[in-house]
Amino acid sequence: MIVSKIQADGRRLSQVGMFAMLVNSLVLAALILSAGPAMSADPAKPIKIVAFGDSLTAGFQLQPDQSFPAQLGTAAQARGLNVEILNAGVSGDTTAAGLERFDWAVPDGTQAVILELGANDGLRGIEPAIARKNLETIITRLKARKIDILLAGMKAPKNWGEEYATAFDSMYADLAAAHGLLLYPFFLEGIALDPKLNLDDGLHPNPKGVAVIVDRILPKVEELVARAKTRGNGTASKT
Repeated sequence: MIVSKIQADGRRLSQVGMFAMLVNSLVLAALILSAGPAMSADPAKPIKIVAFGDSLTAGFQLQPDQSFPAQLGTAAQARGLNVEILNAGVSGDTTAAGLERFDWAVPDGTQAVILELGANDGLRGIEPAIARKNLETIITRLKARKIDILLAGMKAPKNWGEEYATAFDSMYADLAAAHGLLLYPFFLEGIALDPKLNLDDGLHPNPKGVAVIVDRILPKVEELVARAKTRGNGTASKT
């Protein structure tokens, strides 16, 4: 009798234990299902890109949403690129002026920079060697912060002569090769001197001109984003 009772109690305890395990499993499954997206990984943060340049970047005489950074951001999003693009263009900036404001123009957390400077150096006839040195200093500082770079080239006005133009125009390709940068050879490719794509001054793109620039440069920007993702440098900081 005593043995039978012990066996019966044991079976009941075993059944209770199995039932408790089943209940726990069901509760856990319900929690997982009800949590849904909250249990999954957070979506990737956007790649932070600074468009660092002069009036061509700033959007001279354009509405904010017509500027190069704004149109590029819209086009990039349409291509499925998760990016956030800051407009750090200042009209009239030379390479020297860009270097002077570098520390505050490229904030912490920047992962990539589109560097578009030099047009005003060319217009003013500043020695190409000086412009090259300024650009190289900016590039060196960006690389020290592990920020990926897309260098946008410019061409010198022809009125300064062939020797000047050769020295000026070549510095972008030379710097890109020396530092392993992505290069977009001529920022105004496809719109320069076209009255339909420029403002009345003949120097600055109108909204349609900006759209052409964006369309042409976008493949390089996709490469820039890919580099930034590979580097995984979302916490880049000043040095």
